[in-house]
Amino acid sequence: MNLENIEAFVYVNHFGSFNKAAEVLYLSQPSVTARIQTLERELDCRLFDRLGKQIVLTEKGKQFLPYALKILQTYRKGKLQLQQKAAVPNELRIGSTVSVSNYVIPGLLPILKVRFPELTFKLTTATTDDLVAKLLNREIDIAFVRKMAHPALQSFTFYEDPIKLYVYADHPFADSGRASLRDIIGQPLVFFECGSLDWMRLHRVFEGLDQPPDIVYHADNAETAKKLVLRKAGICFLPGLSVRQEVAEGKLKPIEIEETAGIALQTNLVALSGEHEEIIRLLRSVDLRKALADKIFAISV
Repeated sequence: MNLENIEAFVYVNHFGSFNKAAEVLYLSQPSVTARIQTLERELDCRLFDRLGKQIVLTEKGKQFLPYALKILQTYRKGKLQLQQKAAVPNELRIGSTVSVSNYVIPGLLPILKVRFPELTFKLTTATTDDLVAKLLNREIDIAFVRKMAHPALQSFTFYEDPIKLYVYADHPFADSGRASLRDIIGQPLVFFECGSLDWMRLHRVFEGLDQPPDIVYHADNAETAKKLVLRKAGICFLPGLSVRQEVAEGKLKPIEIEETAGIALQTNLVALSGEHEEIIRLLRSVDLRKALADKIFAISV
């Protein structure tokens, strides 16, 4: 029985789509279909049914799934054991998105160094999709990414970063610290777009207005958006981590808006299943807010 066929089965089930499984496995859709058909012939049963556009497991598929997962897990553990000596000794390769690299990693690395003094660290900054690919190819060991799930990865919620409106210190909204969504109409708006589904919630909130907001600047980088606000070019919805220091120094003010309360960016800590468990346990126990507050204090003084 071909391991690649079992892998295709697990991925199609996880994503509910032959096309998505093919994309993640870097294969064509016909190749994934052929692997599933070969596996079905070997097992002498159908594994998937189509319900409209949905792909669902048959009863036989449901029975086989836990065994397929166990086979893949056993193979990966064995491969890890063989590859351990080939890795650079005492090096932890960490991947992160741009925002985590800018605002979280500098506070985390000293904590890791105290707990694991023998380690050196290699940092990689990339998009979530690129980091997942690097994990699967063993180019990095752990990663901090946007909320996601993958059958080959263990994934834990690491931090939820509230998105709020921020204005410069002498803006008319600054004294009260509150505004309504309609108050924003007519205000020059800097819109930071990070590509996360959480930002789509902001778009949907604005769609309920009779008049669209006056978006003067679109930015794909939080630092650029923040600096435009500091220069009083406009106001902006930003994740809290990106403005912690400016808020602490009184340069930016958060504004509470009822319609956008609860919107936040979720960062997940991910690694290949069963790997780097001691480091993951430590990271999950870190009081991130305290670690970052200590960092700000050090900078401020």
